[in-house]
Amino acid sequence: MEKLTVIKVGGAVVEDPEALSSFLDRFSAIGGNLILVHGGGREATRTASALGIESRMIEGRRVTDAAMLEIVTMVYAGKVNKGIVSGLRGRGCRAIGLTGADLNCITSVRKPVAEVDYGYVGVVKSVDAATFGALIGMGAIPVVSPITCDDGGQLLNTNADSLASAIAVGMSGMYDVELVFCFEKKGVLLNPDDDDSVIAHLDPAGYENFKKDGVVSGGMIPKLDGAFDALAKGVRSVRITNAVTLNGYSGTTISL
Repeated sequence: MEKLTVIKVGGAVVEDPEALSSFLDRFSAIGGNLILVHGGGREATRTASALGIESRMIEGRRVTDAAMLEIVTMVYAGKVNKGIVSGLRGRGCRAIGLTGADLNCITSVRKPVAEVDYGYVGVVKSVDAATFGALIGMGAIPVVSPITCDDGGQLLNTNADSLASAIAVGMSGMYDVELVFCFEKKGVLLNPDDDDSVIAHLDPAGYENFKKDGVVSGGMIPKLDGAFDALAKGVRSVRITNAVTLNGYSGTTISL
């Protein structure tokens, strides 16, 4: 099988022009088959605040009512996505910006209401691997924003970490897939205030202990949930790192 690298970039890397430029320099130098999934939650929070709309997060997932859905669609699928696509063009890459609605490439369902009603939040139901494979075969780099769509045409806000994991799993029947989560930290940290306290290897037992002790919380939870799910469903390797070490092998390696 050919190798495919699915990279998710988010956090402060997306919002800081200098950090994003550095990331795109390294990303464009990787070569081979690539899919890039991006977040942009902090930008969405700032835009919502400027418009007088309150943001509410629960375990790293954004509660999304109709007003917030308009904000995240505008920010993720518009400003952030096209900024990344144009940045890659300037580095000689043939990138195409997508939401899940484009070419029916990702189908989601609305997240069921349990203890929390997240509103217009999507859970990925299926990934059209053939469509992504065709784009990759044309020499394109799909750049996917975390806006997906259900069968009825309803747009849904979808956690970008979970989306990257679902795409990696969906493509694992066609490619030998590596999944990389890239953000501003060097990896999963034992001490959030110490950037050098990277946990080099993390397995499910360690994850549950760290989560119970509060070492792992917030937005790291969907990231790690997606990482372990991806490995269990056929993705070859998963790594969590930052823009500086994207092309290397440092960071946190996730294993079963």
